[in-house]
Amino acid sequence: MQIDLQTLWYLTVGTLLVSASLILWERQAHPGRARVLGVLAAALFAFVLGCMLAMNLSHFPVALGMGAINILMMLGYLLVLNAVAGLDGQRYFWSSVVALSFLAIAWAIAGTHFPAAFWNHVSSVPIALTCGVTAWRLLRSRTVQRLRSRPIAVSISAFHALFYLGRAFIAPVLLQRYGQDIISIVGKVTMYEAVLYSVAMPMSFLMIIREEEKLHLLHMSQTDQLTGLANRHAFFEQASRILRGRHGNPVSLLAFDLDHFKAINDHYGHPTGDRVLQLFAKIACEEAGPDALIVRLGGEEFAALLPRCDHSQAFSRGSAIATRFAKAAARAEGLKIRATVSIGLAASDCYDLAEMLASADGALYRAKALGRNRVEAAEQSELLIHPQAYPMHRQLRLASTA
Repeated sequence: MQIDLQTLWYLTVGTLLVSASLILWERQAHPGRARVLGVLAAALFAFVLGCMLAMNLSHFPVALGMGAINILMMLGYLLVLNAVAGLDGQRYFWSSVVALSFLAIAWAIAGTHFPAAFWNHVSSVPIALTCGVTAWRLLRSRTVQRLRSRPIAVSISAFHALFYLGRAFIAPVLLQRYGQDIISIVGKVTMYEAVLYSVAMPMSFLMIIREEEKLHLLHMSQTDQLTGLANRHAFFEQASRILRGRHGNPVSLLAFDLDHFKAINDHYGHPTGDRVLQLFAKIACEEAGPDALIVRLGGEEFAALLPRCDHSQAFSRGSAIATRFAKAAARAEGLKIRATVSIGLAASDCYDLAEMLASADGALYRAKALGRNRVEAAEQSELLIHPQAYPMHRQLRLASTA
């Protein structure tokens, strides 16, 4: 079935209006992304205005009408670029103003003399460049980098850029070889591609927004809000995956319990207790190593799974965490209190997380029974801090919360 060019223009306008309506509807569900979705909707409306002007081109002087259409279309592509940049909190406002101004001047100077060449070939270059930059921004975007929809969005903008590069540099060669008939064919192919782009580009953007929201909600459900660490649910899920993929490498587990934490809350107040928890979480993350999976199991209980870490390395890291935490709590502005941690260590070839936790927990309770402020290993008992380091007369007498 043959579709004439005017029908293709109507079809493009219709798909753009539907896509813009969907974007505006989705904008209400994603207030955090309302601005970028609003910019994208504005881009689609700019395309609509350009298409409607093109459909009524006969009512305007040729050079003026073609120039206005090209500028409106470029405005749409620049707004798409700004929407993509907005995902990372950036924008190209002044660059867009300069690009549109340069294009307007080019049409005023050369477009009036060579309107057909500008319309069919030259005007495709800035569109191709803008779409190319859009694809590059999507490829490099911090926000989009971890999303499954990223390759689709990049491919759509990259293909659109390549298509318009072909219009700019391949179409003139075909024109010389096959004559003016090729212009009509190129026009129809352009409109077919425009219909596909007007659907695919907005839908890929919505995929990005929805997938980003889904990952954010998943992260929130697996994160302890006070400390920013993984919560118990995330720990069991991720730790089991680490144990299954260890491939014979050692894995160690440290179980932590802040000493006399209930007494700290009772004596200094819960805000101070929260600061102690946050301080410990920060120190544990810094000292446990970049590969460590650290979790707040609940209350004042924490754990750290240490991939590729044997018994002695885990003991050393646990000692460093305990020593630094005690010193930091005593010196921290607004705290300056006596706060220590008891640690249980399990290091074995075990692939069962529950068994490792049970072993580390047993060692932890032994550390508490032996006086707290120490590391105890499941295989053998080792003292972390010698009693001489904190004489009994200098210790803050707090109630036991083992």
